[in-house]
Amino acid sequence: MDRRRRNSLAASPLLIGAVTTLIVVVAVFLSYNANNGLPFVPTYNIKVALPEASGLQPSNQVRIAGTRVGVVSSLTPQQDPKTGRVTAIANLKLEKSVEKLPADTHAIVESVSAIGLKYLELEKGTSSRKLNAGGTIPTSQTREPVNIEELFNMFDKKTRTAIKINTNNFGNGLAGRGLGLNNTIHELRPLVTKAIPVLHNLAAPQTGLRELFVALDRAASQAAPVAEAQANQYTFLDNFFTAWASVTKSLEEATVEGPASLQQATHSLPFEAPLIRNATEFMHLLRPSAAALVTVAPPLGHAFKEGAVNLAAATDLNSKLAESSEALAKFGQNPIVTLAFEDFTHTVEVGNPVLAGLAPEQAKCNYWTLAFRNVASLESESIGVGTVARAAFVLSPSGPNNEGFPSSAPANGGSTEKAEPKGTRVLDSNHLHVNPYPNVSAPGQRQVCEAGKTNFIPGQAVIGNAPASAVQSGTEFTGRETNLFGETYSATQKQALGLSKPATKKKASSKGKKK
Repeated sequence: MDRRRRNSLAASPLLIGAVTTLIVVVAVFLSYNANNGLPFVPTYNIKVALPEASGLQPSNQVRIAGTRVGVVSSLTPQQDPKTGRVTAIANLKLEKSVEKLPADTHAIVESVSAIGLKYLELEKGTSSRKLNAGGTIPTSQTREPVNIEELFNMFDKKTRTAIKINTNNFGNGLAGRGLGLNNTIHELRPLVTKAIPVLHNLAAPQTGLRELFVALDRAASQAAPVAEAQANQYTFLDNFFTAWASVTKSLEEATVEGPASLQQATHSLPFEAPLIRNATEFMHLLRPSAAALVTVAPPLGHAFKEGAVNLAAATDLNSKLAESSEALAKFGQNPIVTLAFEDFTHTVEVGNPVLAGLAPEQAKCNYWTLAFRNVASLESESIGVGTVARAAFVLSPSGPNNEGFPSSAPANGGSTEKAEPKGTRVLDSNHLHVNPYPNVSAPGQRQVCEAGKTNFIPGQAVIGNAPASAVQSGTEFTGRETNLFGETYSATQKQALGLSKPATKKKASSKGKKK
């Protein structure tokens, strides 16, 4: 039976080939993923926040004391939402034997060789607090040494050219000065001898010389971001002093006249103090006007623009104003004029209450303009005399105390007439409506325009001011564009009367014409 089984297994080349292929595939897979860790092997995964990746790549080794303990599985950028600073997060796969690392473990990116291959070195801390799986070593516990390629990168083409020029210049400067250099070295010997105790003091730990360089490094790191601004500052200073040098003569003359100016200012400033106080108060009062200037600035600018033209044209007028001013001065010196102004002042004082009562009638109710317009209408040919000729008498309605016959009281009863022609309602118009002193918005009255705007109240006698509900709202205003009959002039009439400018005809655009 055993012989038959061996013969059957060896006799199956297909099975042997399949097993061989499977072994090769597994070996290739394991060798390909060996740098990222073997599959099915538990790992201790943590993260390291680096200021920069510094050439670190996935699959690079992670070492502790030079011994490989894991690999870098991946690198991802991360931005701090508060500061906006971008850091590199290195995801590490470590062996379970190093779990758990102290929380104060430090990390540093090291170079394997000069060709640029990197690895991540972990320096174990001494903290009792441990770093759990998935934890992160912060950037404060990571550092990046100066790499050799960074050192070589300092010597770029411009730097190499400058070093070459400096070497040649130093050589030219030292050529032929051997004796002088020897004397200088001889003179420096006492200085070096006396400098030994000074150097001992500087090297002592109590001096803190190391902290000086740390502080200088900190100051340099803080000044680096503003280095360009500081360089520009020197450029600006050069421009400033260049301009300053061009006006030194004027400054010298101003300095010479300075004492006299100071003496005069000392004498004048006490007299200028009231002006400054008044100007301050004026500016304080001007603030509301300045706030309103935002809305009135466009029309005010237009007014200044037009005013400049008018002021330029008023030059001749200004030259003639001198004669007018002299005549006005002689007129003011006349005693009769003084008496006339006194009489005029008395007239204004007497007429002021009258004007105070008449002003609201015109300003709010427009009564005076309407009166002059109606008088002009009565004197016209079309509606004046003809309207009066067409007037007819209308008898008072019959009823109690009607006004058609003598009565003992004002009309306050219903009419005895049956109905209107259409028979819609019984007339109730036998009530007296009279208002000898209507409200015209005068001082002390209701602010309404009652005269000529009171509705007839049927079934009620109204003697004196009517109720507010019976007074119509609104006022008929008249302007330059309104004719004598209350109608608005047409465009042709306005142009004929000079109320508007003739319209200019626009040239038809060739684009708007139809072919």
